[in-house]
Amino acid sequence: MVADDLGQYIEALFAREDRVLSEARKRADAEDLPQIQVPPATGRLVQVLVRLSGAERVLEVGTLGGYSAVWIARALPGHGTLLTLEREPRHAEVARETLRQAGFSDRAEVREGEALALLEELDGPFDVVFVDADKESMVHYLEHGARLLRPGGLLLADNALWRGMVVSPEEGSPAAHVDRFNRALAGDPRFIATIVPVGDGVAVGVRLAADSTG
Repeated sequence: MVADDLGQYIEALFAREDRVLSEARKRADAEDLPQIQVPPATGRLVQVLVRLSGAERVLEVGTLGGYSAVWIARALPGHGTLLTLEREPRHAEVARETLRQAGFSDRAEVREGEALALLEELDGPFDVVFVDADKESMVHYLEHGARLLRPGGLLLADNALWRGMVVSPEEGSPAAHVDRFNRALAGDPRFIATIVPVGDGVAVGVRLAADSTG
C-alpha cells in the first residue's frame, strides 16, 4: 500500500483510464456490481507484468465486470488468449459486454462457475495466473497456480495487504485468509515471490522449474 497522495501521483502519471476503461467502470456501477474491481494503478501493474513475461496464455480467477480483464488483454500479443473465471452469471454477462466493447471478444473467454471446480478441469500451461477472487480459497488457488503455470510463469494475487490488516488479522477474517496465503507463498519452494505495495498490494510469484531454487 502507498499513501493516498502517492497513489494519486502514480495513477495520474502511469494509469490514466481511457474511454474504454472509464466506460467499463461506469457499466459496472450502472449494473450495481460490487465496487471491488482493481484500481487503475493495479491494473497497470498487472498489465506491465503480463507484457514483461511475454505471456500468450493468461488465466484470471475472478472476473467481476471485466475491468481488470481489459488491462490484461491489452498486454497480450495478437494471438494471445485470456480465460477468466466468474461465479456470478450477471457479472459474467457484464464482463462479456465490457470485453466486446474493448474489442477482445475473440480472444477473451468468460467462463461461468465455481472457480475451484473450473480450475480442476483446466490443463496448463498458462504463462500468468491472476487471482482476484474469494479470499477463503486463496491457498487453493496457490496450489492450482503452481500446477497450471509454466516454469517462469507468474502468479499474481490482488489484495495481498488487505488494507494493512494482514499485520495482525482477526481469526477467520478475510485478512487472516490473505495472510495465510501470503505465508504459504513466501514459504513455497516452487516460487520466488514478493509483494508489490501498489493499490491494496499485489503478490507476485515466479514459478520455478523443478531443479531451480530461489
